[in-house]
Amino acid sequence: MGTAPMHFTGYLPEDAPGPRIAQAAKAQTLPVPVMGFTPQPTLDDVHLENTETGGGSMTVGISYTLWRNPTDRSDPVNLADLDPEALRSLEQPSPHPRPAWLLELVERMHYPLLWEAVRTTWHQTPTEFSSPPTLLVAHAHHILRNGFRAELGLAPGSTDRTPTHPAHSAALLTERAVRPRPPVDVDGTPREALEIDTDPLIYALAVPLTPTSTLTAVVPRADLPHVTLSFARRTLLP
Repeated sequence: MGTAPMHFTGYLPEDAPGPRIAQAAKAQTLPVPVMGFTPQPTLDDVHLENTETGGGSMTVGISYTLWRNPTDRSDPVNLADLDPEALRSLEQPSPHPRPAWLLELVERMHYPLLWEAVRTTWHQTPTEFSSPPTLLVAHAHHILRNGFRAELGLAPGSTDRTPTHPAHSAALLTERAVRPRPPVDVDGTPREALEIDTDPLIYALAVPLTPTSTLTAVVPRADLPHVTLSFARRTLLP
């Protein structure tokens, strides 16, 4: 499964403040409720929001740790498919004491991450860039290009963002791939939705929330059996 790992460089003192409070405060400035998956045993909210702003718009992305066997978290089936170098990096002991929050994040990196799986996007004024199909395609490309670089034929560490794999040409993943799908449960109410169901690596859906806000979700196909595609307002850390 493709994921976009978290990276930490340099030395952090043991009492270094964690990033969660600042990130939650930033996410709380979204003018509409932040949405996420409904609580479910297979998903743990990482509580590290990614917030993007600019041009009269704002997006908050929510990531989740995936548990393939939530009844037994020690089951090896829950572990991420890490290459030997990545695993060595995680297991390497630190010469300095680490903050508790960093130790927790390092431990979570042993498991699959549904990185920015759910996004809530708000635009101050509707434009051609704020339509649900446009936002859905953008989210799908974002996940593919950051989490599936090897599968797309993108060299590790390169700045190249144009897929070379024929199944993932830019021509195939456009708004023409967006289709209506059955309603999706949002806060207990069925809502009209759109989907991209043509890519072999990911499944993507969008739900228009208001004239100026849209929920989008992108899940690796390999993980779809473990995820219920229903959504609810997400509680942010205080």
